[in-house]
Amino acid sequence: METQTLWNQACDHLKAVLHPDVFNRWIAIIHPVAMQDDTMVLRVDNDYYQTWLEDNYLQLIVSALRSAGANENLLIRFDVRPNDPAAAPANTANPAAPVPAPDQLRTRARLRRPPKGAAINSTLNPKFTFEEFVIGPSNSFAHAAALAVAQAPGRAYNPLFIYGQTGLGKTHLMQAVGHRALQADATSVAYVSSETLLNEYVEALQSRTTTEFRNKYRSVDVLLVDDIHFLANKERLQDEFFHTFNALYDARKQIIMTSDRPANEITGLEQRLVSRFEWGLVTELEKPDFETRLAILRYKQTHAKVHLADELLNFIAENVKSNVRSLEGALLRALSFTSLNNQPLTLDMMRSLLKDLLDKENQQDLTFDDIQRAVAEHFDLRLTDMSSKRRPRSVAQPRQVAMYLCRRLTRASLPEIANAFGKTHATVLHACKTIHDRLTLEQNLRDAVRTIARKLGRDPVSFQL
Repeated sequence: METQTLWNQACDHLKAVLHPDVFNRWIAIIHPVAMQDDTMVLRVDNDYYQTWLEDNYLQLIVSALRSAGANENLLIRFDVRPNDPAAAPANTANPAAPVPAPDQLRTRARLRRPPKGAAINSTLNPKFTFEEFVIGPSNSFAHAAALAVAQAPGRAYNPLFIYGQTGLGKTHLMQAVGHRALQADATSVAYVSSETLLNEYVEALQSRTTTEFRNKYRSVDVLLVDDIHFLANKERLQDEFFHTFNALYDARKQIIMTSDRPANEITGLEQRLVSRFEWGLVTELEKPDFETRLAILRYKQTHAKVHLADELLNFIAENVKSNVRSLEGALLRALSFTSLNNQPLTLDMMRSLLKDLLDKENQQDLTFDDIQRAVAEHFDLRLTDMSSKRRPRSVAQPRQVAMYLCRRLTRASLPEIANAFGKTHATVLHACKTIHDRLTLEQNLRDAVRTIARKLGRDPVSFQL
C-alpha cells in the first residue's frame, strides 16, 4: 500500500475519534514522507509539533495506521523540515511576480503595525479558552487572576506570572486571556515561546532587522511569553526583553509569562528581570486533586463520540496524577481503543492498555546525574567526561547519547539539560536530533541506548527506540 494511501486511511480513523479542532490542530499538519522498512517517516514544520505529537498522540497514530493495514511492528519517525518548499502550494495566480529585494521587505516591515483585534504569530490554540478550562482547588486562584486580567488588561495585575510543572495548564490559561482580549476590537495580542523569541532575535541580528523585531513586540496591547525560564543565561536576549518589558509596562500594556518555577529560582536570570517579573501577581498551578481530575475527564469525554463507564474514568483519575496532559492522553487512548476495536473496554483491558503510562506514574523521576553515570559506565568513561570540553568521538558520542536520554526520560527543558552538561541549548538540540536520526540506521547504537534505558529502569519501547 502506498504511503499516502495508508496515511489517508489512518486519518479517517483519527477523524472518527478526535474532536475536529484537535484533528485540524495536530494531525492535519502532518505530511507523510515515506516508508523505510518498518518505519513511517512523517514531516512536521518544527520541533514543538514533534515533541507534542510524540508525547500525546504517537500511540494513537500508530494504532490508526495499524488499523489501516500497516505492519504490527510499525514505528514512527518525525522529520522536522521547517517551511518545506516542496509542501507549499504553488502560486499560480501570478507566477511572474517579481520577488521584493531585502531592502524593500525591511521597508515594508517598518511601515507595518499589528492590526487591532489580531493575534501576532497566529498560534493561539482554539481549544485554550476559559470555557474549556476545568476549575478546581489546585488552579482556582490562577484562573481567577487570569480572568481578572482578561477583563482589564494592563490594569488588574501587570505583569501576571504563572508557574508550575509541565502539563498543568499554564499555557491554557495564558492563551485564554489572549482569546478573550482578541474579542475586543481595539486589542492586538502577541503569543510567543521564549525559544521562538530567541530564534527571531538571532535572525534579526543576522539580517540587521532588530528595529522591526522590537516594533513587533513593543507595539502590541497584550504580550504572552511562554516558558520565560528559557531566557536563563541568554544575556543579550535578556537585555532586549528588559527594554521590551519596560516599554510595554510604561504604556500600560498587559504582560503575561509562564515558567516551570518562580522567577527568583531561575538561575542565570538577571536580578533586574526577576524584580520586574514580581511587580505584579505571581501565582502557582499545582497538581489537580482526584475530584478535579475526574471532572476534567468527564468534561473532555463530552466532546468524544464514545463514552467510558464511570469505573474506568475513576480508574484513570486515581492512577494518573502527574499532570493534566497525561490525564487527557490516557483518556484519549482509552476512547480510541474503544472506537477502533468496536468493543467495550474492561478494567483489566484498561490496565493493559495504560501499562506504560501507569509504570511511568509510579516511577521516581530520574536525575541528570543518574543518566550521566549510566552512560559513562556503559561506555567506560569518567563521569567528568559528560560535561568536559573534550571532543574526540569516543567522548562526544556518549555525551550526545546522555543528552538524548535526558531529553526523552525526564521532563527537563533544553536549557536545564544544557546547564547540566555545561553546553548551550543549541548543542543539546543538535545532539538529540543526531542521535534520533542515527538510531534508525545503526543497530549497535540502538542496542546500546536500549541497554542504558533498561538499566535506568525505563522501557525503551515507550519512547520508540
